[in-house]
Amino acid sequence: MRYLPLTQTDRSAMLAKIGADDIDALFADVPAEALLKDPVSGLPMHASEMAVERHMKKLAAQNLSAADAPFFLGAGAYRHHIPATVDHIIQRGEFLTAYTPYQPEIAQGTLQVLFEFQTQVARMFGTDIANASMYDGSTACWEAIAMAGRITRRERAVLGPIHPHYVSSAETMARFTGDELVSVGPQLSADAGEDAVIAEIDDKTAAVVVQYPDILGRVPDLAKIADAAHAKGALLIAVVTEPVALGLLESPGSLGADIVVGEGQSLGVGLNFGGPYLGLFGAREKFARQMPGRLCGETVDADGKRGFVLTLSTREQHIRREKATSNICTNSGLCALAFSIHMTLLGGEGLGRLARINHARALTAAERLGAIPGVEVVNEGNFFNEFAVRLAGKDAREVAYALTRRQILGGVSMGRLFPDRPDMAEGLLIAVTETVSDEDIDYLAGALEEELA
Repeated sequence: MRYLPLTQTDRSAMLAKIGADDIDALFADVPAEALLKDPVSGLPMHASEMAVERHMKKLAAQNLSAADAPFFLGAGAYRHHIPATVDHIIQRGEFLTAYTPYQPEIAQGTLQVLFEFQTQVARMFGTDIANASMYDGSTACWEAIAMAGRITRRERAVLGPIHPHYVSSAETMARFTGDELVSVGPQLSADAGEDAVIAEIDDKTAAVVVQYPDILGRVPDLAKIADAAHAKGALLIAVVTEPVALGLLESPGSLGADIVVGEGQSLGVGLNFGGPYLGLFGAREKFARQMPGRLCGETVDADGKRGFVLTLSTREQHIRREKATSNICTNSGLCALAFSIHMTLLGGEGLGRLARINHARALTAAERLGAIPGVEVVNEGNFFNEFAVRLAGKDAREVAYALTRRQILGGVSMGRLFPDRPDMAEGLLIAVTETVSDEDIDYLAGALEEELA
């Protein structure tokens, strides 16, 4: 079959049909400064494959990977030990069935994994049901806000001290939906900001979004916020960026959360320089029809044997079109599989043990760093495996860069996450997992003390 490109007449007819003056009108939502007007400066128009390969290898050599240095980065992406078993099992033939499981007779491996994944997520979150995963935590967060709007028929959401990237994703989508987002940013203090969030809830609020633990590692009182939200007819959405924490903390669902979303990267999925990851999504059963994404279920075949099916695909354009609950037409199948295998290897008892190890490591680090002159631990004991410190009179971003020159990935600066907040510039967010040794903590403490001297 020959490829027949569109003629100018074809293009003109198509543009006229949709009422667009020219091709540029189709990209009106793209900011002018983001449009490429000329070739990229300094980039050759062509190069050989070998030259490109050499160049890319040279660039890659500048990276400092998590495994090559003491690692204290977190803020939504965490380094945990992933058993070799995970990578082995995800490659087995049982899971190499149809990616899109619309034909259950040839996709039983995929469907069973997703069913078990959903069960694990629902139990972890304390929700009645969970879907087969979303793209990542930030897209899951927006989908939850949109879902709450459909349920309550309201268009206002209050965002507590959640990850700024999650806020940014929600704001991007709200530009097109017209939803009103009220963001209550974090303060560099021990106060998790429950009262500030509650003060913003009114009779027009569809959802209250609270991170658990929050962006500074603090554990907010979800039950208190849930009561306040429900009193105004709003739903509580809990965001979990570190699922390992739920091995120690009470589940958000048990504390009153109506929808629980999060990032599943911590279990089974490596850091991978930022992706791919997977979004977790759980909710009350009565909201099942409003959930985005896929929902796999268990059934029996004609012979009475156990089998699995795609029970709900509530977002499909080919089914519901403009009434679809979401335009996300997939799930993060491979990452969900890795998550489920890691969870299965741990079990509930193993997850609890892993969580306790993480917390103990973080307590050791907080005590050690808090003894350094000029370092103040902000959280005052209210954290799981991540806490914020204030570096008196120092820009934490500069200190973090200085630590990298010492081959230490010593934390995420608040100035990087909140570039428009001068009051956050002294904040440094430090994550401590089971992969951090006592030697790593001592190395960080010594280097930090020298940088602050």
